Amino acid sequence: MTVLASAWPALIAVLLVAAGGKVRDVRGFAAAIGAYRVLPQRLTGAAAVAVLSAEAAAAGLLAVPATRRWGALAAAALFAAFLGAMASVLRRGMEIDCGCFGSARRPTPVGAASMARTGLLLVLAVMAAVAGPAPFSPLQPVLAAVLLGAVAVVPRPRLGLAEPEAPPPAGPRPGTRFALNFPIDAPTVFALVSPSCGLCLTMLPVFAEAASGRRVVLVSAADEDGVRRHLDEEGIALPLVTDPDVYDANGIPWPPYAVVTDAAGTVLAAGGADTPRRFHALLHRAESAGARRPG
Repeated sequence: MTVLASAWPALIAVLLVAAGGKVRDVRGFAAAIGAYRVLPQRLTGAAAVAVLSAEAAAAGLLAVPATRRWGALAAAALFAAFLGAMASVLRRGMEIDCGCFGSARRPTPVGAASMARTGLLLVLAVMAAVAGPAPFSPLQPVLAAVLLGAVAVVPRPRLGLAEPEAPPPAGPRPGTRFALNFPIDAPTVFALVSPSCGLCLTMLPVFAEAASGRRVVLVSAADEDGVRRHLDEEGIALPLVTDPDVYDANGIPWPPYAVVTDAAGTVLAAGGADTPRRFHALLHRAESAGARRPG
């Protein structure tokens, strides 16, 4: 029983760290939730507040022996919901930040590692629920540290490692015309973004930096006023085009996505732009394609 009961201190530590990271940037966490595309955009803010409140409440319930089982069950429900959302993302072939500890920490993509960590936390919650209000033992803090270590040793993707190229299953192909309600009369990099996309938020400075050497235009299917407020808040001063049909018209699966065209609007390269490496690789492909064209 001591081993089972040692799960609750570990859960409290994880839940408080997670809630603390989210409360520092609730809007950023709401954007991460929106990137999962399982809720309407108008509900992501309320969902963000609900999740961090539930994490804090579960930690509080776990700290009191009389309510410990309820806190463990609440934590188990949270982790089960997180696993379901991650599985949905992987099933749809999306590449997004899990938002597990809020946007203040280094982005961690949804994948096998994030699901394994969340699955282990679900096991800890079940252990705490089974133990219930077990009496305190001096071994509990030691065993809790061991359990936390087991969660922490799950490998995390590290910055700087080569990332496998994972082109989206659809989108405009090189040589086709980019369908957009905007006149294209010069070579342009179109960066498709959404205010509800967590990875778009992290890529905005990369798109802005690219504009120092080429024409970069942001494209969004969302309401123009809302997108402009979002860009103003982030200090991004790039041209913006809003086109509600841009995704369907071009078969683009999700943002952040980039389309590079020539002066006639013909696509030179297109693909997911969820990391700086992929975005710069796409620009390189476009430059190579443009150099191969006659005239």
